[in-house]
Amino acid sequence: MADIGVGVGVGPYEELTFDAEGDVDGGTRDAVARIDATDLVVFAHGWNSDRSTATRLFDRFFAPFPELVGPAVRLGYVGVVWPSIRFSDEPIPDFDDPGALAEPGYGAALDPATRRALGAFWPGREAELDRVAELLEERPESESALIEFGALVRELAGVDAVDAVDAVGAVAGGSGSGLGVGVPAMFAEDALSVFRAFAEALASAGGPAGDPGFAAGAPLRALWGGAKEVLRQATYYEMKKRAGVVGERGLGPVLTQLAGRRPGLRIHLIGHSFGGRVVSFALRAVPDGARYVKSLTLLQGAFSHYAFADRLPHDKGRGGALRGLQRRVDGPVVACHSPYDTSLKLFYPLASRMARDSAGLFGFDERWGAIGHDGVQAVAGAPRLDLAEVLRAGLPGSGCVSVDAGSVVRRGGAPSGAHSDVCHEELARVVVAAGRMGR
Repeated sequence: MADIGVGVGVGPYEELTFDAEGDVDGGTRDAVARIDATDLVVFAHGWNSDRSTATRLFDRFFAPFPELVGPAVRLGYVGVVWPSIRFSDEPIPDFDDPGALAEPGYGAALDPATRRALGAFWPGREAELDRVAELLEERPESESALIEFGALVRELAGVDAVDAVDAVGAVAGGSGSGLGVGVPAMFAEDALSVFRAFAEALASAGGPAGDPGFAAGAPLRALWGGAKEVLRQATYYEMKKRAGVVGERGLGPVLTQLAGRRPGLRIHLIGHSFGGRVVSFALRAVPDGARYVKSLTLLQGAFSHYAFADRLPHDKGRGGALRGLQRRVDGPVVACHSPYDTSLKLFYPLASRMARDSAGLFGFDERWGAIGHDGVQAVAGAPRLDLAEVLRAGLPGSGCVSVDAGSVVRRGGAPSGAHSDVCHEELARVVVAAGRMGR
């Protein structure tokens, strides 16, 4: 019988562990290299995960695979573990008490587990984090307290106050973007305006609305939910960068080395949320002409829907961050998306606009859409299918394809909605179909 990993009910299973700079733990790399398999399914977790949550995700998602693959397929399983953070007051379907999904538990205060996680995420910043927790607990109706909170979050995110002022000046001077100094607008704009924008998004997502108006004269206490969301987005800002680094500098080179040692091994990449960014950016390290990555499946991917585009619709002189890299997959790149994912429907575009363009702070602009919200965009010939059609007729043999998985990815509470509702046999079947591993 195959060896089964600790906490994971399939085998052979190993975890591949990376640090924040993308450096791999050598022992886990060597353990993965010893897996005896024809096909390796490699799953990277998302940003709102601690190690325990990641292991449960791998266990639940991998469970159907042994009964789905053909007799000639010997599967090996890999869980990619990278330093992320979990806001533990956000319930996850399948893992948390089902009753929690219906409760308005996402309040302004920090729960103890999240406070500990933030301490590990920002080591040495205990004084700042204690003050952040104190302000979120008290929620004073005070402009100065909200402004102080904004300054504390900016410090935690490593944004220099002078750079923030310069970013606002650059926008006022007509550049229309904070890109020149690399400061997200949510750290450079007026704190009360930013908190109000996130509070409005929370109300739309069914989170704690406080006062329903959120107009310019709305009570200041109503803005603390938005303030906490900005704290979450400060970790998002760091996680987005980190996921790309782990993929390009860590996972990609490890897989290239493994393929060199095991030339017949077929590798299938899976990523949830920012884990989709990890596995996609790993393609940057895949040599042109290599054929060892046989499929890539994104589950509610938290990166741009234009990532694979050769030309951006709003800037024809530029392409997406991963333009053309779908050609390094010897099979399809499948983007599963759902309209019930409020994390990607509301908060991802809001945070992306604030990270890229102050001038577009409050208006909707499709340039900031997530691939897990509406699938692959601006890639010629990329089909758009629904899940039932894929399960009935299969997938194309190559190229980008979008799959509307809203028929199963639909459960979850505020503020993220169905973002983490990905442990379904139907989605496992999508991976098997993408990798041509079925019976």
